[in-house]
Amino acid sequence: MAELLRAYLAELMRREVDDPRLAAVVITTVEVTDDLMSARIGVRLLVGDEDPKIRAVVMKSLAKGAGRLRRLIAPRLELRRSPELRFHYDAGHDASRRVEELLHEIKSEGSAMADEPNEPGESHGKDGA
Repeated sequence: MAELLRAYLAELMRREVDDPRLAAVVITTVEVTDDLMSARIGVRLLVGDEDPKIRAVVMKSLAKGAGRLRRLIAPRLELRRSPELRFHYDAGHDASRRVEELLHEIKSEGSAMADEPNEPGESHGKDGA
């Protein structure tokens, strides 16, 4: 059900939503409750993703348009009641990118330390032997 909802929402947002700010929205995750009454939808932006102000405006627009999207999607889902749509910004990508950056830094530092030549006259044994 989650994947079906994601596909329908993506299509509706592309065709039916008049807000140009939402044109850059990408649906990353959809989690539907067991009773199908609520859906938590993770989104990211193709453009302006780094700017918190743009994100806030887009998230506000999505929250405002959630009711309309819910009404538009209801006939396609063929359920008695369409799930309530709750949008959130998907920060998972940011976290994974930061972990990758940190791992790269650690690897670079390790390589740099291993490549450093020993100073002449430097001893590595006990008592300089």
